[in-house]
Amino acid sequence: MTDSGCGCRFGCTLLAVIASVIIGIITALLTITGTITVTPAFLWVLFGIAVVYLAVTYVVSAINQPRTSRCLCSSLASLLTGILGTVLTSVVLLAITFAATSIIGAIIAGLLLFFFALTVTSTACLIKCFSDCGN
Repeated sequence: MTDSGCGCRFGCTLLAVIASVIIGIITALLTITGTITVTPAFLWVLFGIAVVYLAVTYVVSAINQPRTSRCLCSSLASLLTGILGTVLTSVVLLAITFAATSIIGAIIAGLLLFFFALTVTSTACLIKCFSDCGN
């Protein structure tokens, strides 16, 4: 594995991104075919989860500020990317009405699930880092 600028290894984070990309692509394909639809209630729930995640991440980062871990940098960066991406895409889908089988709507729905899956999988990587487990 390659090291990043902060001495972190990308093993867990890379797997998290790959899994999230797969989930995002599957979601976009299922949305474009009309198999699944994204309802406003679902968008509000994901928006709320992302905002709570951001607040909890801030508190945990403030508490653990003097503690450093080798894999903390890449996991935290992907977690924040997932959180902010989830907030942004859910707001876009709430603000703009797309047709059920719209290509652009399907792409944005795929991005939404990509970012949400990235948030969840990066949290698992972050927990692994906080536990001082190997990468």
